[in-house]
Amino acid sequence: MSTLTYCKGLPTPIEELNPLGYTEFELFLSAYAKVFRQAALATVEHLQTIPKASFDKAKWNACLQHQYRINKRHANGIIASAIGRLESAKECRVSHIKQLEGRLKSAIKWLASSVKKIELAVKFYAKKAWIKSKTGTNFPLSCDLTTRKTNWSKLKFAVHHKRRYAYKLVNQISHLKTAPVEVSIPHGDLFVVGSKDESCGNQVVQWDGNLIKFRVPTCLEPEFGKSVTTQMGSFDRTIDRLPSNVFGGSFPQKACATTGAKTWHFYRKEFKWVAAVQFTPSEVKQISRSLADGCIGIDLNPGSIGWAYVDCQGNLTAAGKIPFQTGLSTHKQDAQIVDACLQLAVLAQTYSCPIVCEKLDFRTKKATLREKGRKYARMLSGWAYARFFELLNAILANRGINLHQRNPAYTSVIGLVKYVRMYGLSSDVAAAIAIARRGMNLSERLPRSMSAYLGVNPRKHVWSAISQLNKFIGRCSKVNRRHDYYSISNWSLLVKDNVEQVN
Repeated sequence: MSTLTYCKGLPTPIEELNPLGYTEFELFLSAYAKVFRQAALATVEHLQTIPKASFDKAKWNACLQHQYRINKRHANGIIASAIGRLESAKECRVSHIKQLEGRLKSAIKWLASSVKKIELAVKFYAKKAWIKSKTGTNFPLSCDLTTRKTNWSKLKFAVHHKRRYAYKLVNQISHLKTAPVEVSIPHGDLFVVGSKDESCGNQVVQWDGNLIKFRVPTCLEPEFGKSVTTQMGSFDRTIDRLPSNVFGGSFPQKACATTGAKTWHFYRKEFKWVAAVQFTPSEVKQISRSLADGCIGIDLNPGSIGWAYVDCQGNLTAAGKIPFQTGLSTHKQDAQIVDACLQLAVLAQTYSCPIVCEKLDFRTKKATLREKGRKYARMLSGWAYARFFELLNAILANRGINLHQRNPAYTSVIGLVKYVRMYGLSSDVAAAIAIARRGMNLSERLPRSMSAYLGVNPRKHVWSAISQLNKFIGRCSKVNRRHDYYSISNWSLLVKDNVEQVN
């Protein structure tokens, strides 16, 4: 089951401050963080020197207890943190290599195209009568009046630097594949694993909704005693999904019971200690019905978010657009995303239906940004697509609304061909209709006459026909811009006329 994490900066009550301006709890966290980091570094070094299958957790736990004078549950947090950071570093290394390989593939493809363009141009201009040629060349010569350099010299210069860039990528990839993985263990960071069988979900760190008590390891007991306590308060959330505790009194007399495990993470951020608790959230009442009863489809674009509500019959009932800007600062971008997600949540609550979105991955496209134009690279880099769906999933889950992802193949083409003229909508709202219908497992078949003229095999998948239609639109002279889709009343006749003219 999925987990949630709540974070809160540790308060510093005036009555707990010492002459230096720190609480005893903060001093303890700073002292224990040093011990935690040394033990975590030793654990990571031990994990890297042995095979993963031969790691004996119980034996290493006992070793940490003896060497650093900590108990078993303190050692469990150290081992869990070290294993998590090591696995994360390995995943990041694999992802980094894939990203570099994508950049190398894009650079090699650009080099092949540019070199071929230069070779064809050399053959063309080597002819004596190239001026009278009727075919022309794919690389006509031109000169910049400001720099007095030809496009020929600029392209050769670009090819030279692209080869150096590709050579650098090859060496970088080969080095990353053989170099050992480096794991970063930050200062001022500690981790305590909880269990559902323990009081308050964690025997080392216990929180009763106001006070938090941390069990001190043996190595620090002479300085801080057996435990340290401070006033932390509660996590202020509009929708609080933290399981409720049943308290039986203060900590020394009776322990509190809890409905699940709580794992605590303390770390320093901007010269302040932050407490984060990870837990299994309590269930919320489901508002959304099944997909068969209707759903809302959304299509995210750099300028807006198109949404459309489709009823149980697959017909459009309501539609609209939510403004969405790109290129904003991080905080403004997050505020805009949260506002858009809340509007979608209100729509889902109004219609009591789930939301269907596209499942997109821009890692491949972002690897080729160096060979694209500046405008395209700026647009794609400033498009917080992953952040939008991360916040959308969190907001909808807190309100009992389901979020479904579907394959985005040909949704824009389907929306432009079938729904733009039918309902008089924009392209993003029309694509949202196609996404919603795909979430309901409704088919988007083309007319038989159109499929026959396109030469589609009826035994193949329905997307084969849409793929043929997409290729036809690419070569059709009557469709050059989005507005042209409104003027086509019958696509079958357009396909028929084009095929007859070609034949």
